[in-house]
Amino acid sequence: MGSKQLHRLNALRVSREVQPGYHADGGGLYLQISSSGSRSWIFRYMFLKRAREMGLGPLASVSLAEARAEAGRLRKLLSEGIDPIEARNADRERAAAAAPDVLTFRQAATDFIAAHKGSWKNKKHAQQWENTLTTYAYPIIGTTDVRDVDTPMVVRILQPIWLEKPETASRVRGRIESVLDAAKALGKRSGENPARWRGHLEQILPKRKRARRVKHHPALPYAQISEFMPQLAERPAPAARALHLLILTCVRTSEALLARPEEFDLDRNVWTVPPDRMKMEVALRVPLSESAVAIVREALKMAKPGGYLFPGQKIGKPLSNMAMLNLLDRMGYTDITVHGFRSTFRDWVAECTEYADSLAEMALAHAVESKVEGAYRRGDMLERRRKMMEEWARYCSSKKAPVVPLTTRQSAA
Repeated sequence: MGSKQLHRLNALRVSREVQPGYHADGGGLYLQISSSGSRSWIFRYMFLKRAREMGLGPLASVSLAEARAEAGRLRKLLSEGIDPIEARNADRERAAAAAPDVLTFRQAATDFIAAHKGSWKNKKHAQQWENTLTTYAYPIIGTTDVRDVDTPMVVRILQPIWLEKPETASRVRGRIESVLDAAKALGKRSGENPARWRGHLEQILPKRKRARRVKHHPALPYAQISEFMPQLAERPAPAARALHLLILTCVRTSEALLARPEEFDLDRNVWTVPPDRMKMEVALRVPLSESAVAIVREALKMAKPGGYLFPGQKIGKPLSNMAMLNLLDRMGYTDITVHGFRSTFRDWVAECTEYADSLAEMALAHAVESKVEGAYRRGDMLERRRKMMEEWARYCSSKKAPVVPLTTRQSAA
């Protein structure tokens, strides 16, 4: 519970201390200074061999004397075998039950998810909302009345993950903001939203572009692809065939792994990926080169109607999303990723061909950045892309590598 020596801080030091970190007052009480400079009181303790941390409020509203008094009360609870955090949650729940007009953040979030999940296209979206809020928000504001949720509480939720998990932190912040906006619309709270970013949290937390550096997927240099592809063709594993098709068509990992036989029209040599598997939620017609058609034909011999083109070890399940990456590891290509082959293709188009950037971007199913261009370009340039993908397939292997037939339940290369 920290040092047994109490009252190690004083008012002067508290007012002047600027070093980020935890500054002990003793008996489990700490002044916490964040990297952004915000200050708050924290009570740290052990309960049932578990380290716990409880916020006592910001320095601006809780004085040193008040923090010490509260820490003393919490130590007394611990001496009686009571977990202070659980005791506080129980108090809040009793208060909520006694006041019917009280709406806790957890209940507000539950209501929000229930009201919107029917309009969310991705069925997993509601579960993702619930999981992130349960992990990060509920432990701090779950039992708090929505009208009492303030900026220090939101900052306390976000600070531990803002730099380490920027994407998650951004989603959590946005979800808290949405829940509180809905609560305000229902008349359950008033005032500004403490989770808003612009003009508010952006002054406290690092901006995303500073907190996160974009990491590009390591890619195989295009000059090495003709050496790589014959090695891949010799591998009999289903993952090798899936990766082979992915490279020749430039689709994303999930688009290849979840491919189904009925998506392929081999009379016209076209693969239509449905919108629910596309990042932009728009169906994609993929022109199939001769090499890609050969791979699909072999895979169709084993595929079952209604199943996956590349079935996994478990009946009714596709290959694992790690299958192709594990294959690369077994082949000795440990420094590249599956997604990186899209960059390999893009570099080849730019460096070795005269095809327009827009054609390559469409092959990669990227969004059109220019709204004007998007308005005028209504077709998908299928036949123009077909010529480009045939040339890409020829470049990938100077001599046509044989397609190795798959064997049932074969998983090792």
